[in-house]
Amino acid sequence: MTEAFKLYKLIILYMLNKVDFPLTTSQISEFILDEGYTTYFKLQQAISELVESGFIREESTHSRTFYHLTEEGSETLHFFKNGIPPAIKTDIDTFLNDKKYELKNEFSVKSDYYRNSNREYSVCCQVVEHGEPLIELTITVPSEDEAETVANNWSKKNQEIYALVMANLLK
Repeated sequence: MTEAFKLYKLIILYMLNKVDFPLTTSQISEFILDEGYTTYFKLQQAISELVESGFIREESTHSRTFYHLTEEGSETLHFFKNGIPPAIKTDIDTFLNDKKYELKNEFSVKSDYYRNSNREYSVCCQVVEHGEPLIELTITVPSEDEAETVANNWSKKNQEIYALVMANLLK
């Protein structure tokens, strides 16, 4: 493994270690690719190898994949923490601090769908706060296209929907 490739992996582990929620592929990519550290394909290879080695765990839905740091990944980062130059750590810390609300919100708002026993689609929508569902809503629709639309719109309109539900239920 080249030193550069080792650095890419350490950056990913460091990023996951600095937050108390998982990150998506696009969030990790945003930092690493925007800073010009590597190419998309090398980044994907690094993520894949971290998953295969058990250093990170992935959680997938229809539209996103989240990555969690494992205990093995945390131990590895601790052992190799000096392999990340201080300037890169500072860049990562700044990126995470500047985007923390946006990054956490993307994890807190979840939606996924599956085909149910009635041959329709159930769309599960959630907003999670402090590890607990703030709102959980399952909607049944007749087609996969509609399920995908509901799931996508949940990420855009969840605050509005939550406020409407609460206003009507607390009357």
